[in-house]
Amino acid sequence: MGALSGVTVHDLAISVGDTLVVADLHVGRGAASNVELPVGEGEEMVERFESLCADLDPEEVVVAGDLLHSFETVPGPVRDTLSGLRRAARDVGARIVVTPGNHDTLLDAVWSGPVEEEYRLGDTVVCHGHVEPEAEADRYIVGHDHPTIDIEGRRRACVLAGEEIYRGADLVMLPSFNKLVRGVRINDMSAADFMSPLVTDADALAPVVRDADAGETLTFPTLGAFRHRL
Repeated sequence: MGALSGVTVHDLAISVGDTLVVADLHVGRGAASNVELPVGEGEEMVERFESLCADLDPEEVVVAGDLLHSFETVPGPVRDTLSGLRRAARDVGARIVVTPGNHDTLLDAVWSGPVEEEYRLGDTVVCHGHVEPEAEADRYIVGHDHPTIDIEGRRRACVLAGEEIYRGADLVMLPSFNKLVRGVRINDMSAADFMSPLVTDADALAPVVRDADAGETLTFPTLGAFRHRL
């Protein structure tokens, strides 16, 4: 099918047809930091999500894991942020489906919406990617590793896409939707360096960077073909 067939890359998100997919929101990350007014949390995250929903008018939104950040507690502002996300989706008539990640141990305490371990979109399966999926698919969309790439000294969040990466299926890995999450620099990473077991060949993954300011999507060769130029 081609890893990015039918996929549009947005700022820290993708859409597949009428479905918006985001990953690793890590709501509550700001409360766990020492930043007094953290960027990427609360109202700022909700505003970015609202903008995506307004622009794309999706039928549904799928969270590819780690909606929450904390393993042990749910900080007070988390509920407000989740309410804002639900409201933004509801305003465009979309539902939010969560595929739980390894950080979502307290999901039941704050989330009453649909939850699916693996969510199918035709021939594509969306999951967090921290464990191997049970469902067979032509393409898997995951999060978990928070990929970023360093280009000319500037670090950018990126989507990674490759063909026949896992069980002969294509793979698309999303960056974190939370701007507080610094992410991992994938420039020199091998498959063994990734946390997700779905990454079996890092050299076959191609970074895709969305430059929101310029309104451009920059697609690069596979890491195996051009990492020596970074």
